[in-house]
Amino acid sequence: MKLSSTTSITLLALVLASCSASKQVSQQYLSKPYTEINSFTAGAEGPAVDVDGTLYAVNYAKEGTVGKITKTGAGNIFIELPNKSIGNGIRFNSKGEMLIADYTNHNILKVNMTTKQISTYANEPTMSQPNDIAITSKDRLFASDPNWAGGTGRIWTISTDGKVSLLEKDMGTTNGIEVSPNDKTLYVNESVQRKVWAYDLADDGTLSNKRLLIEFPDFGMDGMRCDVSGNLYIARWGKGTVAKVSPTGELLKEIVLSGKLPSNIAFGGDDGRTVFVTLQDAGNIESFQVDKPGREWKMIRRK
Repeated sequence: MKLSSTTSITLLALVLASCSASKQVSQQYLSKPYTEINSFTAGAEGPAVDVDGTLYAVNYAKEGTVGKITKTGAGNIFIELPNKSIGNGIRFNSKGEMLIADYTNHNILKVNMTTKQISTYANEPTMSQPNDIAITSKDRLFASDPNWAGGTGRIWTISTDGKVSLLEKDMGTTNGIEVSPNDKTLYVNESVQRKVWAYDLADDGTLSNKRLLIEFPDFGMDGMRCDVSGNLYIARWGKGTVAKVSPTGELLKEIVLSGKLPSNIAFGGDDGRTVFVTLQDAGNIESFQVDKPGREWKMIRRK
């Protein structure tokens, strides 16, 4: 049977599309360097992507900075934090403002992305530190607060007017923290104890029904982020992997990284399916492709 030229072109397009899709799938979960080795200090942390798709992370080139990373992996210092502040987790609110956990001065800092003006959004002197932060679709914040020396930790919430309230105390070393895509569940991990906890989350920020989601037999944990389906991507500090865990606590896969000390995670890229991971031993950021966009990537584009 002789095919018409139109039919042949259509079939060729289908074959090429199929090959492209197969290549994309085969490249999923393969991590590779995104920025230069040692472009960050050993405090590389807090990657976050704004509504325009620009990637930021703390301690670029030197401590106390926030770096701005281009789509080609090149970087520069976006801001330097005042008063010897050093950042950890970063999140963006619905106004496009950058919120930074300042663990040295017990602050949540707010950055105007146009003027680069830095202000104190919230302060709580009784914190050991705000480490990582999570944010709901209505801009309520949650902060993990580990006491590394004591092996304990707490969880705080920060309302949209900057009021800080204690939610949980007498926990293990609270570190990674995240909200589910429907704002109904808060996830918190304990690095030293290697446990991830889930809580029912009410609209007013209160927690209930604490339950163990998953416990790992070895190595530590650091930051974690959700995709749009509620799967958690968890940095396995010391193991050099990112664990993908289902909302029911099933370990779906572990993505192997070049370094052993991943600290935190962000979703970005043109379609939200690129995961960026800060590596503290390599002083850089790696990236890999996944099958679903990030929860926060989609959330800040809801308008």
